[in-house]
Amino acid sequence: MTNEPFVLAFGDNVVDCYSDEKVMYPGGNCVNLAAFARRAGARSAYAGAVADDAAGRAIRDALAREGVDVSRLRFLPGATAYCVIELQDGDRVFAGANLGVSIIAPETADLEFARQVDALHTGRSSHIDAWIPLIAGLTRVSYDFATIRDRAHIAPLAKHCFLAAFSGGDLGRDDALALAEFTRDAGAHWVLVTLGDRGALLLGACGLSVVPAAIVAPVDTLGAGDSFIARTLVGLLRAEAPEEALAAAAQTAALTCLAKGGFGHESPMDVDISTAMTIDEIYRTTKPAPSPVDA
Repeated sequence: MTNEPFVLAFGDNVVDCYSDEKVMYPGGNCVNLAAFARRAGARSAYAGAVADDAAGRAIRDALAREGVDVSRLRFLPGATAYCVIELQDGDRVFAGANLGVSIIAPETADLEFARQVDALHTGRSSHIDAWIPLIAGLTRVSYDFATIRDRAHIAPLAKHCFLAAFSGGDLGRDDALALAEFTRDAGAHWVLVTLGDRGALLLGACGLSVVPAAIVAPVDTLGAGDSFIARTLVGLLRAEAPEEALAAAAQTAALTCLAKGGFGHESPMDVDISTAMTIDEIYRTTKPAPSPVDA
């Protein structure tokens, strides 16, 4: 592996709308990861779908300015996905969202692109779980499970993962380690559990690595977890020592907390947020992208 691995992020996107300030920022797990992987020195590409509206153009333009390949970005009829953000003492709170046109299945050209990269990143918010076995036959898979704890959900996906990532700020260390051990036993090559201001742990064939958080006074924690995953993934693809990759990821996440938005690129809010649904409604009602059989 070279020092410039090639990472493709496929799936979710949003503009994060700070309604009280009337500004928006490009975001979503996959968009953030593509940007932060590029900042970490990797080649990076993003594949997903937006509408030809102010929000969609803001996502495209921000990624392009970051040096991310957007040749696989689709423009579809409808509205770009958005999320309404409120800040409480520097912590981001998701107040509502609408997924717009963002839930899509990979096209043949996306799969051909995946053959060219060192890893494809996606996650629960992209709703392409049925595609993971096929993608794993083309390249390494990085998957953000976020707050999923259901072992029956984790196991079938974990066996296809080069990196399985979890957000574990709600977990004690023993529970976080148990989650990592289960996921590793299910077949994941590496398992990352971020623990908020308590740092993170990484479990792999060489054992357990732990890193404390780099403590800062946060301005906005939005995107911190995504930047941690991105820097860890890039480090592992470079064959960095796990401790080295984790330490760099902790510093990256801390820096992310010192600026507004996932990775910056503020623009005036140009989104009708009256169609927002609660996050619970989103998870309860969103249908996955068409499966390989149906696509």
